[in-house]
Amino acid sequence: MLSFLTRRLAAAVLLLFVISFLSFLLLSLAHVDVARQVLGMQASPSAVNKENAALGLNRPLLVRYGSWLTSAVRGDFGSSWFSGQDVSQEICQRLPVTVSLVLATTLVTAVVSLALGLWAGVRRGAADRLVQILGVVGYALPGFLVTLVIVVVFGVDLKWFPATGYTPITQSFTGWLSTITLPVLALSIGSVAGLSQQVRSSVAAVVAQDYIRTLRARGLPARSVVLKHVLRNACAPALTVLGLQFVGLLAGAVVVEQIFALPGIGSMTVTDTTDGDLPVIMALVMVSVVGVVLVNLAVDLLIGVLNPKARVS
Repeated sequence: MLSFLTRRLAAAVLLLFVISFLSFLLLSLAHVDVARQVLGMQASPSAVNKENAALGLNRPLLVRYGSWLTSAVRGDFGSSWFSGQDVSQEICQRLPVTVSLVLATTLVTAVVSLALGLWAGVRRGAADRLVQILGVVGYALPGFLVTLVIVVVFGVDLKWFPATGYTPITQSFTGWLSTITLPVLALSIGSVAGLSQQVRSSVAAVVAQDYIRTLRARGLPARSVVLKHVLRNACAPALTVLGLQFVGLLAGAVVVEQIFALPGIGSMTVTDTTDGDLPVIMALVMVSVVGVVLVNLAVDLLIGVLNPKARVS
């Protein structure tokens, strides 16, 4: 297990380095006149050149990347080119909103998908057809349309939950739960549709194996067969899909945070990417990549526990 974990950590570090360099390269080649945007379109050429020098944009690309990387390793992502605020501090203020949204959605997706997929894969028949129909419908519906309908119906018309805004969990748990319910519902529909189909297929494949028939023929309780043998062997593919969906949830959070007016890093990403604020964008990219790496590492460890053969891959 230690060798397995070491290989995964080494791959994660290499991935962080490669993505950081490619992101910095692409952002630097975008040819956005940041200095003029900061100073205004009426700024003189001499003022623009002076601002470029202050921002370090007149230095070679590799020198600028090396300087950024050295600071980033220490946890210092610099200051925003436009607002002048400390990037790390601003992200720390917004990150709990997005993290709570994504983690809550992941939990709901895992629980509901596991229940639906297990029910369909074991019972088959009408239950299987119903779950497949729900999966196709949920996956085919446009995410932004589903989100808008949820806001209008449950937030505006019925007023069951707040349509916009966010209450920190440290301030009020019930307030946090009420403000996070509709965004989580909006993000969960498509995720549950995809993951439940994966669980259903994996469970059905395991149930059809000869050793499951043998266990049943020996008189083992159906509940024990399903929970101890079917579920254990069917979880690995579903965990892989869940890890991949985490990336999609980060992207979906950008749209959902805009619609529900949540002060997370999703809305921050839209604004600062439009402005070309490189320090902020790079910090957001690194935070997102670290989150994806940690989730994938957790998935790999869980798969390694469930299936020891996976540790040698």
